[in-house]
Amino acid sequence: YAGQTDMLGDHFKTAGTLMLFTSRDLKVGLATTHLPLSHVPRKITGNYLLKKIEILHSSLRKDFRVKKPVLAVLGLNPHCGESGLLGKDELKYIIPAIRTAKQRGINATGPFPADAFFGSSLYKEYDAVLALYHDQGLIPFKMLNFEIGVNFTAGLPVVRTSPDHGTAFDIAGKGIADPSSMKEAVRTAAAIIKNRRRSYR
Repeated sequence: YAGQTDMLGDHFKTAGTLMLFTSRDLKVGLATTHLPLSHVPRKITGNYLLKKIEILHSSLRKDFRVKKPVLAVLGLNPHCGESGLLGKDELKYIIPAIRTAKQRGINATGPFPADAFFGSSLYKEYDAVLALYHDQGLIPFKMLNFEIGVNFTAGLPVVRTSPDHGTAFDIAGKGIADPSSMKEAVRTAAAIIKNRRRSYR
């Protein structure tokens, strides 16, 4: 397995999972996770991306009690491919996936060029953002939320959260680690459990 998200999805025999980083002001889902960058374009097919959009939409409704989620989807190539000049992934896969999601009642918009999207704070107008690869979504998320961000696995029948950063073995036992993200992970898990119980009534 490339990571715990894939392993847990397999274990619980889910139809699909999504690594979702969440804080009070920003939620970023990752369409792909721990893949070499050269492998990302071949993974981003229309059906694959549509499934990730659907998982994100469903999780916002069930786990975070957002009645009518508004989603932003980022592009893969610089400037979203410049109408095919800098890459055709947007035209072939990303735009059709967003269009199909809209036909299924999901309020998804895009694709957006990631640099301008985060640089202009456009993310504040959306309930969640779907980034297409690891660093595209996590560089801005961790710059804004490194000490309080939470990693949540959407799409599982159980609630699984963790800090948004690694285990920091290099400072283990020194009494200097910041527990803020761990505390937020526990709080987020408790809130999601509460939200799911409401949904099932």
